[in-house]
Amino acid sequence: MAKIAVIAHSLAGSNMSLANAVAEGAAKTGQADDVRLLRIPDIRSDEELAQAPYTGALFTERVSPHPVATVDDLAWADAVILGSGTRFGGMSASTRHFLENASGLWMSGALQGKVGAAFSTASSPHGGMEQTVHDLLTAMMHFGMLIVSPGYADPVQFRASSPYGAVAQAGGPEGLMPTETDLEAARFLGGLVARTTARLTPAEPAV
Repeated sequence: MAKIAVIAHSLAGSNMSLANAVAEGAAKTGQADDVRLLRIPDIRSDEELAQAPYTGALFTERVSPHPVATVDDLAWADAVILGSGTRFGGMSASTRHFLENASGLWMSGALQGKVGAAFSTASSPHGGMEQTVHDLLTAMMHFGMLIVSPGYADPVQFRASSPYGAVAQAGGPEGLMPTETDLEAARFLGGLVARTTARLTPAEPAV
């Protein structure tokens, strides 16, 4: 059985919606004893985010109720599934800040051999969501993690998402949310990670 951390940065809830579907997919397999759905703390305070003119109410409703991720959650998990909204073709500054704060785990090799996967949103069809997934996966490779990508192993991958990780056009001034097909693809990614991690995680010794 595996311990899985789904960790996302989100300002208005669209990326957190994808994260929730990823966590649902992981939990549904029955291959994980614990699935944590967590949010990456923004470099601004929650109070500032709640006052933002376009996203404040959505942040308060959809994002702030989730527990805040810490470096300890990375160390705890057998698998980490990271998500970030797209910022200028890559992960958000807050996501990068979170990962850079985990440099101690990089130096100690604590994440070496753990499973990693990624997901992302962007507000326009060609806004860089796949590149953001690559950005996240590249960071995971620096930690020595084993990358799991969805490829085309499920029919939903031909209708939505990407072969690199779950993606969706969401967010932006219109407040787009992931479609049900996007969420289905995210659930598939979560399930794939859970099953893969369970195969790689040593069984607990019998008492």
